[in-house]
Amino acid sequence: MARVKGGFVRARRRKRILKLAKGYFGSKHRLFKTAKEQVMKSLLYAYRDRRQVKRDFRRLWIVRINAAARLNGLSYNKFMYGLKLAGIEVNRKILADLAVNDISAFNSLAGVAKQKINA
Repeated sequence: MARVKGGFVRARRRKRILKLAKGYFGSKHRLFKTAKEQVMKSLLYAYRDRRQVKRDFRRLWIVRINAAARLNGLSYNKFMYGLKLAGIEVNRKILADLAVNDISAFNSLAGVAKQKINA
């Protein structure tokens, strides 16, 4: 049986990995073995962080809503409970945007939440 070196396939595979490793520090973008290890790790990080960024933004929105709600004498959970009682369905992203950019609209929502809690 003839010996197969796999020149073209091997070169193409290495080229693909090294292209993905472009911009990495030191041997991680030069040597195939270390580049392959780093590319695999980087792909895992990318997969994990596509999910984690959603969590991070939700946490940020909650912090912003809580800060604005406390200026109106409410905690975050009481504010959200008041909105639920009032039948106002606004997501956290929009509430956080209102808290930062349109405080008067947020204050009116907080007033409605307070009324519903006290009633």
